Amino acid sequence: MGRRKFKAEQVFDGYTLHQNKVLITDDEGVIEAIVSYEEAGENIELVEGILMPGMINAHCHLELSHLKNVIPPHTGLVEFLCSVVTKRNFSEELIQQAIIDAEEEMYRNGIVAVGDIGNTADTALVKSRSKIHWYNFVEVLSFSDENSEQQMQHYSQVAHQMSSIHNRGKRSIQTSLVPHAPYSISPKTFQLINEATAGRVISIHNQEHPAEDVLYKTGGGDYLKLFRIFGMETSPFPVTGLSSVRSVLPYFNSGQTIILVHNTFMPEEDLIWLSEYAQANSLKIVYCLCPNANRYIENRLPPAEMFIKHNASLVLGTDSYSSNWQLSIAKEMKVLLEQSSMQKEQLLRMATSNGAQALGLNQLMGSFEKGKQPGIVQLATDFNRSLRLL
Repeated sequence: MGRRKFKAEQVFDGYTLHQNKVLITDDEGVIEAIVSYEEAGENIELVEGILMPGMINAHCHLELSHLKNVIPPHTGLVEFLCSVVTKRNFSEELIQQAIIDAEEEMYRNGIVAVGDIGNTADTALVKSRSKIHWYNFVEVLSFSDENSEQQMQHYSQVAHQMSSIHNRGKRSIQTSLVPHAPYSISPKTFQLINEATAGRVISIHNQEHPAEDVLYKTGGGDYLKLFRIFGMETSPFPVTGLSSVRSVLPYFNSGQTIILVHNTFMPEEDLIWLSEYAQANSLKIVYCLCPNANRYIENRLPPAEMFIKHNASLVLGTDSYSSNWQLSIAKEMKVLLEQSSMQKEQLLRMATSNGAQALGLNQLMGSFEKGKQPGIVQLATDFNRSLRLL
């Protein structure tokens, strides 16, 4: 078997940026070593920019790809959600072609693994043929305790369809049931999801809009407009007087890794409380930032400095084509590089080793370590463009 040698302006190994290093792999991209330029010998391929492991997209909705350019930007979250649930007149052919196009785009952009949200099995065929690793988060919605068991049965069937996918390549496909958001899951449904996901990786949309906290503190607010679409005039959820995350995270106590997604309006006191709660209940909390989606919907960025201050575990996501201009983790890093105090190495870790760790794929990818096959990506030094090499 042959060897390939790559040298770029910098090599990021998943943890640290290196100068004057050469990455050595076999022909299929399995990592052999990182050595100094002087040790590497001949036949070195020179690459512009940064050489890095394949990127991890920790939050996407591949099945919504047909909504590209359908919902205008800056509508605000509640109007955005109303648009998503009411725009349904799309042909199966159009939906499938959009899924194909989005998967191909992510692959070209150097994304090697995706934590993908779905309410249906629409993405199953594309994933069975994909070169990307998939962690399917089958998203449960259940507004009432009365319908919770019926809804769990329905989404369990979807999860079974997704988990029975046989990937034709060397990529892994895993599946978990997950709650959608605090404003769409009843107390009993939360309890059932907790029982069904012991020790698993799950995700939940968190504090994307101030109305989420208002809902749990008062029972009112802007989410009532969304509920009326489903025939409800009042909130179906208990008023706790607490923020949404403090109201629903106590349902989980079964050793899960919980990826909290967006966190656009999360206050510091909730971050501190979550850290204490997770430690006391053997949970791992990961925060997924999707800055371009937040800009698309609310024209606002998540509080990056707050997460840095508290040394939070951070990963990156693109969200879906219903709420983003592109599916590129490089572009997510770029906006945080330009509009926050986050540094290059921190952002690169979020995009690689942190993401792999969060999805439980760190034995396969996320870093240039001997024996791994993490994918090899060329990244422009300004994070404006990424290209998959192997």
